[in-house]
Amino acid sequence: MAGNAATILKNILSNSSPKPTPSKTLTKTISGHLKSDGLRKAISVLFASGEPVSYSLYAHLFQLCASSKAIVEARKLESNLVTFYPTPPVFLLNRAIECYGKCGNLDDATGLFDEMPERDGGSWNAMLGAYTQNGFPGRTLELFLDMNHSGVSANQITYANVLRSSAEELELGVSKQLHGLIVKRGFCGNVILESSLVDAYGKCMVMTDARRMFDDIQNKNAVSWNVIVRRYLVAGNVKEAVVMFFKMLREDIRPLNFTFANALFACSFLSSPYEGMQIHGVIIKIDFEGDDVVLGSLTEMYVKCGRLEDARGLLDQPDERNIISWTSIMSGYAINGRIREARELFNEMPERNVISWNAMLAGYTRSLLWKEALDFVFLMRKTTKDIDHVTLGLILNVCAGLSEIKMGKEVHGFIHRNDYSSNIFVSNALLDMYRKCGNLRSARIWFYQMSQRRDKVSWNAVLTGYARRGQSEEAMTSFSEMQWETRPSKFTFETLLAACANISSLEQGKQIHCFMIRNCYEINVCRGALVEVYTKCRCLEYAIRVFKESSSLDVIICNSMILGFCHNERGREALEVFGLMKKEGIKPDHITFHGILLACIHEGNVKLAPQFFDSMRCKYGIIPQLEHYECMIKLYCRYGYMKELEDFVNRMPFNPTVPMLRKIFDKCRKNGYAMLGEWAARRLNELNPWAPFQFKITTNRIDRY
Repeated sequence: MAGNAATILKNILSNSSPKPTPSKTLTKTISGHLKSDGLRKAISVLFASGEPVSYSLYAHLFQLCASSKAIVEARKLESNLVTFYPTPPVFLLNRAIECYGKCGNLDDATGLFDEMPERDGGSWNAMLGAYTQNGFPGRTLELFLDMNHSGVSANQITYANVLRSSAEELELGVSKQLHGLIVKRGFCGNVILESSLVDAYGKCMVMTDARRMFDDIQNKNAVSWNVIVRRYLVAGNVKEAVVMFFKMLREDIRPLNFTFANALFACSFLSSPYEGMQIHGVIIKIDFEGDDVVLGSLTEMYVKCGRLEDARGLLDQPDERNIISWTSIMSGYAINGRIREARELFNEMPERNVISWNAMLAGYTRSLLWKEALDFVFLMRKTTKDIDHVTLGLILNVCAGLSEIKMGKEVHGFIHRNDYSSNIFVSNALLDMYRKCGNLRSARIWFYQMSQRRDKVSWNAVLTGYARRGQSEEAMTSFSEMQWETRPSKFTFETLLAACANISSLEQGKQIHCFMIRNCYEINVCRGALVEVYTKCRCLEYAIRVFKESSSLDVIICNSMILGFCHNERGREALEVFGLMKKEGIKPDHITFHGILLACIHEGNVKLAPQFFDSMRCKYGIIPQLEHYECMIKLYCRYGYMKELEDFVNRMPFNPTVPMLRKIFDKCRKNGYAMLGEWAARRLNELNPWAPFQFKITTNRIDRY
């Protein structure tokens, strides 16, 4: 339409017909329709009338079409304009270009711009704005060069559009050149351009230049402060974002709603409810509580900081309730494991959307309540037809948790019928479901069907499937194929190293280690896995070197080293690592103590082991698990401490398992410890009456028949 209208314009300009007179009656009719919000009717009346209207009304109609994104009406309006005015003013054609740009129709905007017989600076700015608003920063920069070559002078609007595009393209060099031009042309005092420069430097992650530019702004406004707070937040300097927000308040600048949102998000990230509550006070003081953006961010801050009662307090105010805040609070309860309260909130919601349903379902899956999650899925399907890719991913997670491969295949069919297969999130969830259900054949078939949609997550799921099923060689083969498509991640290497440890493949473990070094991967994230590979492959020298080169120790790598020493029957060194953990202030966990008790078994340290065992509960607040009790029984049995064994068994909070009873039985038989041996035999016979154990003391020995 724009190309045809532009051609008509070009043809009629060659004729010197007199300027038509606008119809007052038509203008009055159109104005009446506009007052009743009848833009479409107004344009239809104009288009059918065969008469023109005044320039000012054309301009007003273009603006209304732009704000309503009414592309069809805009085309009719342009057609009427160029038909009845042989020489339409440039400013009206500029309004038409702006309208097309805001409607997202760059073809019409470009066609009109290219066919314009003459242009002014506003024409170039309109086209630059159209490219910028529609996410084509590269074209904006190219058009700016053409504008310079045409000899048209840029103004503040030009530079604002081009700066935004250079920031989107992360063109730091272009931004600096534009900065120089702004200074050269004398636009330094323009707060819009100066704020745009702060934004450009911030998006290019040059925060020193962004801050310097910000500090040079003489008359900072709310937009300027919003930009610097946002840029610090995105750059990862979250603390400085909060500092700048409070500095803004001291400067007596009223924050925008998005500034509040950014500051509250920073408090959430820092888990700083105190600062968040101060911001809440400011929100109340300047009466911003009714803003949906601010209320949603405030609710999320309290939820993420664990202040669920404060968040619930917001919900208890009737004027502040909306579906966003309600869903956020309900999700907070679910994430924190308070499923019953989350469900009560969900049931009270006056309206729900797919996000609300997904949040509740995610709470069940996070808490591993698979049966309840499945019941909730059935309820969701009966109650609403709303479903999205997140819902499908959660349902597939439920299928995996219940090992419901049949249901998973039914979901696969739904995905195929409703064209969700192209969604990478859903595709990876389906792949993960097959893997977790142990159906590697279906997982492999679906993986190949994904073809070009595969990403790192897809490959990691396949590798993990092979590794956990003990198919370590297939995992290594897949790793070689993976490198043709995508760059491995740290999760890839953790999976591969676990596979190498399972098959005691020292050479492949070394190759992966070398691959990470050659390709500049962060080794620290995989040091625990590397230590496990080297210790399981009996290569302690390499394991110790990896451990010592760690920039910072944590419980994971220390546990790997302790268990590695135990695997190589080096209990003394394992106890030394535990001593190092205490010196470095690293809190042990249940895995640590499992390794320590194994070390005591290897070293025969019968007196020290009970001290470690008792310290778990008394000193570290760790409840001993089955493997810790097994270690203590194994220790006493191996070294013949029968009285201590009997006392320990009597103090156990649960009945010994069959393997424990067998150890006790065998040791009592060898040592002639009749009372405990007979008790163990009775317990074994109760648990397994088909293979009875019988004790008979003859010549200081207990026999089994």
